[in-house]
Amino acid sequence: MRGKLIVVSGPSGAGKSTLIRAALDAVPELAYSVSATTRAPREGEVNGRDYIFLSREEFERWIEAGYFLEWAEYSGNLYGTPEHRVDELLDSGLSVILEIELQGARKVREQRPDAKMVFVRAPSLEENRRRLEGRATETSEALESRMTTAVREVAALDEFDYEVVNGDREQARREVVDTMKKIIRGGNDAE
Repeated sequence: MRGKLIVVSGPSGAGKSTLIRAALDAVPELAYSVSATTRAPREGEVNGRDYIFLSREEFERWIEAGYFLEWAEYSGNLYGTPEHRVDELLDSGLSVILEIELQGARKVREQRPDAKMVFVRAPSLEENRRRLEGRATETSEALESRMTTAVREVAALDEFDYEVVNGDREQARREVVDTMKKIIRGGNDAE
């Protein structure tokens, strides 16, 4: 039986990666599709595990070759989902989580209308800003760009099937795990 495609999106700093790792640890039927990007690796990130790090020229060659299910530019960098890997995982029976931004989520919804869409956000935009500042990885210009994008992303909440507010980490972890199990079991009730 083919797995389900699950898109997790939301503002940068909302805690998507942490919640996805928790879901992957708790739900053995889940797999993560590693995205490609042109952004520089952050400290501790590993090529092929966290992202496939490509030069802009190589990324553009992948676009021309049709390798991506979706791709988009976000805060000056390109991000994309290699389609062949997603299909391999789905065909093996695993459900696949894509962690992508709003533009990419919309493209996936167009290409794969059966994909389930999960929106993760901080309890407020102020908390979102605090988290981004706490990373200490962004220039002030990049921080402002990410916050402007966050406002747009939160405004698109009604495009998603599920919402997880990541305020209390343990509660958000349980909610994401429960949502993934519900999607995999075929529950269609949006929350």
